Amino acid sequence: MPLIEELESTGHWLFRWRSYLPLATVGFVFGGVGYFSYPYGSHFLDEMWEVVCLLISLSGLIVRAVTIGYAASHTSGRNTRRQVAADLNTTGMYSLVRNPLYLGNYFMVFGVMLFFRVWWIPVIYALMFALYYERIIFAEEMFLRYKFGARYLDWASKTPAFLPRFSGWRSPDAAFNWRKVLRHEYHGVIAIASSMFLLETAGDLYLGRGFEIDALWAVLLPIAYGSYFVVRFLHKRTGMFDDQQPARG
Repeated sequence: MPLIEELESTGHWLFRWRSYLPLATVGFVFGGVGYFSYPYGSHFLDEMWEVVCLLISLSGLIVRAVTIGYAASHTSGRNTRRQVAADLNTTGMYSLVRNPLYLGNYFMVFGVMLFFRVWWIPVIYALMFALYYERIIFAEEMFLRYKFGARYLDWASKTPAFLPRFSGWRSPDAAFNWRKVLRHEYHGVIAIASSMFLLETAGDLYLGRGFEIDALWAVLLPIAYGSYFVVRFLHKRTGMFDDQQPARG
């Protein structure tokens, strides 16, 4: 098989399983627990570092939320079986970077990778991310090139693939669809909070502190899990977040 077809074929296969890379990376980050220590022996500084990591991960979730909220229907979804693009998104986040969802993914997991402050964990993660998503992006862009032709080439020629160019900002064409964001992204907060709490617990156990729930997580975990179950119930049982339902005052 010619290399270009092989890259595209591999990209389509990885596209189907792209949601599982975070699970693999969170798994190997536990290998850093043996290097864990409180910065300068201070549990308080460790908690401040956890806040920094949490903010980095949440910034990735915000990037995803803004991208999805302004994206056209039947694009930028969580579909895994095949590529879907009813239209070509070129405004909003897509005017800054061609792959804003993957940029958001990167920072969501990057915050978790920084948790133990072990230099090689985020380095390995960055390499894994580049190798994994390079093929996926290649396959997606071939699909968009076939479907939208010159329109895609014009947009791609002036929009970077992964590092945003903020001077290229164009306001979104549509209003922000918060229903779509909640429908697609309500898993994100609980995934971030659960991952970091597990790492926090592993670190404390390694240092002999035993199991304890710090004040930060005593507040964040109930919020994360409570919001998850409320949104999930409303989504599954009421259809509240369906696009076709009119907005309520």
